[in-house]
Formats: sequence, structure tokens, C-alpha cells
Amino acid sequence: MKSFRLSNGVEIPAVGYGSYLSTEGNGKQTIIDALDAGYRYIDTAMFYQNEAEIGEALAEYDIKREDLFLVSKVWHTMLGREKTLQSFEASLKALGTDYLDMFLIHWPMGPDKDTDWLALQIETWKLMEELYEAGRVRAIGLSNFLPHHIEPLIKNIKILPMLDQLELHVGYMQEYATNYLRSKGIVIQAWSPLGRARVLNDERVLAIAEKHGRSAAQILLRYLLDRDIAVIPKASSKERMKQNLDVFDFHLTDEEISFLSCIPETGWSGEHPDMM
Repeated sequence: MKSFRLSNGVEIPAVGYGSYLSTEGNGKQTIIDALDAGYRYIDTAMFYQNEAEIGEALAEYDIKREDLFLVSKVWHTMLGREKTLQSFEASLKALGTDYLDMFLIHWPMGPDKDTDWLALQIETWKLMEELYEAGRVRAIGLSNFLPHHIEPLIKNIKILPMLDQLELHVGYMQEYATNYLRSKGIVIQAWSPLGRARVLNDERVLAIAEKHGRSAAQILLRYLLDRDIAVIPKASSKERMKQNLDVFDFHLTDEEISFLSCIPETGWSGEHPDMM
């Protein structure tokens, strides 16, 4: 599976490029390297403060806009109709494009936990619906939303979210949340799919990698893809960028998937939507 189909028929690459922190120090060249490696899905956000660098890279790179899938997100301090519109327009300007392929709400909670977060989310989402219906964005979705955030939201909106990004990796699979998303027809996408060094260096993962003649990172990505979860790994070196894309010519066995799914919690970032 090299792509995932959203509920509106739009297809997204199964493996995208996660740009958070990966552009630090090397700026636009990192994005050019990712494009050279074969990435056509670029994930960014206003909070990452690298949209201008991505825009510069895209302006220099010889690639048609329709061959790219650009995703950005609105930060929690910019929730609400007017601020979200400002965020959207700023992202377009920085990226040098007149539309986004997908626009996401970055986190469910606002900067002030005492505010009515649901009212802000509904207002934000309705603006995103307008952008979608106007053709200024091809798909709309969420990031870091759990079932108890999504359920009250969808009772008050017209268009269901098409995708939700969650921290998902071996050792932190959030099974209740992923089962919920599947029941709603919402595509699941994993950020931090490699789970940091603790997971990459886990002896159980390394043993499976040796068996398949692959790297630990490739095993971790293939595991998620075999579970019908899209991934946006980060990488700074060209070699690792290419390696993370080279995961479509093998599969894990059912036994291996079960084994990796049952590894006790490990490698969690410590970031939780209700505690941010």
C-alpha cells in the first residue's frame, strides 16, 4: 500500500516527510534533499516555524504543485474563526501556494484550560469547512485529538474529519483511539512512528530487523503500514530519508505484528492532549 484514500476520495502518500525540527540547521536544503529522495508529502505547521524555508525549497525545486501534497496546521493559540483564517493565509503565503492539500487543527485544547475549548474547536472547524467547500484546501482533519475530543465535536459539525494524526509507534499504540478512528472512517496517521532511540534500539525490534535484513526504522514503519496506518517519519540525512521510503517490498508476519503490538509501553514522548 503506497497511498491511503481519505473519506472524500483524496489519496495521500502512505509515507510522508515530517518536517518538525528536521529543518533546523540546514533549512531549505533539508526539504530539497527530501524531495530528491522521493517524498511528495510534506507535513508542516505554523508552530514549526519552517514554512518559509519549505516555500523557498519548493520555489527552487522543479516540481509541479499538483505533484505535491502539502499539509499545515493551526496552532492552539490561533483557534477561532478569525485567527484560524489568519493562520491559514499566513501558511499559504509562507509556502508560496494558493491552496493546501490538507489543513489540520494541531491540538484539541486552547492555551487557557478554563476556556470553552469545544466552542473554539467548533468555530475553527466551521471555518475549515468553508475553506474546504471553497476549494482552498483539499482535505481537513485533526492532530492529537482523542475520542473524547472528537465525539462532542462531530455532533456539532457538518463534515467529518478526514484524518487524525496521533503519536503512534511500537510501545505506544493507543489502541482504543485507533479503533475509534477506524469506526468513524477517519484515516490514521502516525507522528513519531519510530518512537525515539528507546524503540529503535529495542532488542526485540532489532531481532526482527535482522531476520528481514532491514533496519529497525524500516521494521517500525512497516509495522504501522501493515496495520493500515500512514506515517510521517523525520530524517535529516539523505540516507535515512531514502531508507524510510524503502518499505514497500516486504511485510511483517501476523505473528510479528502481534508480538510488536504487545510490547509494554515504551518510547512515549510524554506529550498528551489533555496535559499540554
